[in-house]
Amino acid sequence: QVQLAESGGGLVQAGGSLRLSCAASGRTFSSIDMTWFRQAPGKEREFAAFISWSGGSTDYADSVKGRFTISRDNAKNTVYLQMNSLQPEDTAVYYCASTSEYLFGSSRFLQRKYDYWGQGTQVTVSS
Repeated sequence: QVQLAESGGGLVQAGGSLRLSCAASGRTFSSIDMTWFRQAPGKEREFAAFISWSGGSTDYADSVKGRFTISRDNAKNTVYLQMNSLQPEDTAVYYCASTSEYLFGSSRFLQRKYDYWGQGTQVTVSS
């Protein structure tokens, strides 16, 4: 069992930055892959960024590539999402998720692969 808690959301102007955090407890954090998803108003939840258990592998949605950076600190049981050059289309509830599997390739993008979810944190980008 893993418990996840996101923080760091808020209101920011276009072009600004935010850093989201996801604190994990329960299962050994250093052995699990972690992912950020997001859900914009009126849209389905979508994949944003992935990081492997070791931090050695990352993956990004095309829409955030070059602007967002996912990282983790296994000593603090925390995964981060640094979001730069934010745009109004980045407005969404951001969720962190984890899985008991080790995911490869396109399986990382699939919500059904993830067993544990946080409650989400709202990010609003004004124009």
